[in-house]
Amino acid sequence: MALRDVLAAGAVVYRPGRQVLLVHRPKYDDWSFPKGKLDPGEHQTAAAVREVAEETGLRVRLGPPLSSQRYLAGGRMKTVSYWVGRAVDADDVSGYEPNEEIDGVEWAPYDEAMARLTYPHDRDTLRESKKLRRRTAALVVLRHGAARSRKVWQGDDRVRPLLQPGLLQAEHLVAVLAAYDVTRVVSSSSLRCVQTVRPYADATASCLEEQDGLSEEDAARASVGTIVDELLRGDRGAVLCTHRPVLPDVFDALGVADPGLEPGGMLVAHVRRGRIVSTEQHLVR
Repeated sequence: MALRDVLAAGAVVYRPGRQVLLVHRPKYDDWSFPKGKLDPGEHQTAAAVREVAEETGLRVRLGPPLSSQRYLAGGRMKTVSYWVGRAVDADDVSGYEPNEEIDGVEWAPYDEAMARLTYPHDRDTLRESKKLRRRTAALVVLRHGAARSRKVWQGDDRVRPLLQPGLLQAEHLVAVLAAYDVTRVVSSSSLRCVQTVRPYADATASCLEEQDGLSEEDAARASVGTIVDELLRGDRGAVLCTHRPVLPDVFDALGVADPGLEPGGMLVAHVRRGRIVSTEQHLVR
């Protein structure tokens, strides 16, 4: 029986001046992008940000996704998911302390980075990233986590809560939303949506904005469009959490096809100057 691929994640991190962050691994004497294997149960977005931090000391946020790499490594196939990345705070790596795994971290101009990268697949990834390197903000459209069945719930549907698997999804969402540096949390006022994003809001000390206009009972096409338009025009990462019946109006306002999100599913729109330049879809379990 064929073994499952080893899964890893990383980022092609840019800073102004078309400079790219590279790392040197003494074990292989190669130059590449910061990346590493997923921990058990870890989402690939969270792994990408964690690995960049561990290998370079920089906290980054993810921008548009790039094509994954798949190649043979150590006798097994390895799949590496990549995103364009940007430093959230300072981008100085001059104080990095070399170790046995990574003994060099440097910013290199694009052309120099292309020449220095050891592997052809990394050069392909760098070429792909060039057109997506400009700064974006993420708008995450999120369907609430797994909730109690509507058929068996006896009370007001606005207070129908998450099931235990939904509460676990909410906890796992913390690292995923952090990977996109979400700083604005907007949610339907219904309990199951609030419970889905509350752990992230609490973990990041973000204000949780509860909107009746995103609930199943009160949502209207016009009001949903107004909320989405405001978020599109914003310049910081945001999450909008709502319900399956409301999502078609959200996606219409965004101008993207409805992907049919499952509970805990999200569509991430990468926005630059009010225009969506890239999207991706994830399911958090």
